[in-house]
Amino acid sequence: MREPPVIHRVPYGHEELEFTVPPWFDVDVVESAPAEPLADLEGAVRDALRSPLGSPPLRDLARLTAARVSGRAARVVIAVTDLTRASPDAALVPPMLDELNAGGIADADVLVIVGVGLHRPTTDAEKREKLGNVVDRVRVVDSDGRDPSKWADLGPIPPYGVPGLTQKRVAEADLVLATGVVEPHQYAGYSGARKTVAIGCCGEPVITATHGMRFLEDPGVRLARIDGNPFHETVREIARRAGLRFCVNVVNDDRERAVAVAAGEPDAVLARLVAVAAEVYTRPITKQYDVVVAGVGAPKDVNLYQASRAATYLRFAPTPVVRAGGSIVIPAQLPEGAGEGAGERRFLAALERAESPAAVVEAARRHFEGGEQRAVMVALTLQHCQVIVAASEAPEIVRLAKLRAAVDVEEALDLAYEHIGRPQRASLLIVPRALHTLPVVREAARA
Repeated sequence: MREPPVIHRVPYGHEELEFTVPPWFDVDVVESAPAEPLADLEGAVRDALRSPLGSPPLRDLARLTAARVSGRAARVVIAVTDLTRASPDAALVPPMLDELNAGGIADADVLVIVGVGLHRPTTDAEKREKLGNVVDRVRVVDSDGRDPSKWADLGPIPPYGVPGLTQKRVAEADLVLATGVVEPHQYAGYSGARKTVAIGCCGEPVITATHGMRFLEDPGVRLARIDGNPFHETVREIARRAGLRFCVNVVNDDRERAVAVAAGEPDAVLARLVAVAAEVYTRPITKQYDVVVAGVGAPKDVNLYQASRAATYLRFAPTPVVRAGGSIVIPAQLPEGAGEGAGERRFLAALERAESPAAVVEAARRHFEGGEQRAVMVALTLQHCQVIVAASEAPEIVRLAKLRAAVDVEEALDLAYEHIGRPQRASLLIVPRALHTLPVVREAARA
C-alpha cells in the first residue's frame, strides 16, 4: 500500500503554506537550532537594563546626561526598527522609558524615531502595532532619508569615505539609544541596533554609498561576517559619531520569538548576541542541492524587495546552497508587490528596464541609487540559478523582476524540475526560515 505524501510547511505571511513534494525528489529539511524562548521578555529586558554590558545602567546614564545639560531638559532619542524587522519594540522600549524616568528624564523629553531608511513611511496604525502604548507616552516619528534639510553631516566615514549623514534630531540629542534584532545580514554580517541608527536613520547618500558596487564587490562584505567587513566598520563608525551610547538587542528563533536579549554598550552587546545568533542560525549541510525551497514569512514577505533576500542569502552563503544551474523556490505573499518605498521602486525599475541580469550589474557599475543594490544581488543570483516565487499576490511584479512566478509550491517544483533537466533523482532542501537559517556546506563536502 502506497504511503500518503508527506505534507511540508513553510511560513506564508502570518500563516503557513502546505505543499507536497513529487517522489523524484530526495528531500532534506534544515532549520535553525532549537532555543528556548524567553518566558518573560519584558522582565528579561529590565534585568538586562539593570546589568548592562560595558556600560553603566541606563538610569545612571540618564542621570549623568541630565546633570551635564544646564538650563534645559536633556533630549533623548530612541531609534527603533520599522515593520520589516521583527524587533519586539513594544516590549523593549517601555522598560527603557522607565529607566530614563528613574534617571530624571521625563517622557516629554524623549523622541522615538522609526528608522525607515528608504522604505516607505509608517502609518499611525503601524506605529502602534510596532510600539504598543509607547505611542501614548512619547512622540514617535519616522526618519527622513530623502530631505537634506533634516540631515546632519558627521564627516566622511572610513574606510571608503562614505558621507556620514544622519538625522539632525539624532545628532542634536544629548543621549542616543537604539533597539534592534541580531540576525544574519547580507552586507553588515549581522544586523542590530547600530544599523538601526547608521542606516535606518541616515540620509540617502549613505545608503547609496554603502550599498554600491564598491561594497558589494568587496570580499569582506559577506553574510554572517563581521571581522574585516568594511560595511560593518562603516555602520559602527556612523553610529558612534551619531552618538549611540546604549542599545537593547534581541536574537529571535525561527518563529520570531526572542530567545536572548542584551543591553549596554553597542560593541559589547553585538559581540554577546552574535555568538548566540551564530549558534542558533548556522547549520551544517553535506552538499549543494539541485533545488531549495526558501521560506520567508512575515514581516519579510510583505514585498518582493524583502522576500528576495531568501534567494540571495542562499546564493551568497559561504558556499552557495544551491548548485550552479539549480533553482530556488520562494513562497511569499507579497501584499505590497515590489514594495512602496523609494528604494523598493528603484529595485523593481532596475530589474525591469535591463535586458538581462548581466545588464543590471553593468548598469549599476555606471550609475547607482539606493535600493538598486537589491536588484544587483538578485541579478547576480539569477546568473547562478533560477529563482521562482510561488503563491504570491503579485505574480506580474515577480515577472517584471525577471523571476518566474508559480501559482503554488507544487507548480514551482515542477518548473524547477524541468529547469534542472528532469533527472531520475534530484536533491531538494527545504529551509522553512531562509532569512534566519544559514546552511553551511561542511569542509569535507567541499573538498
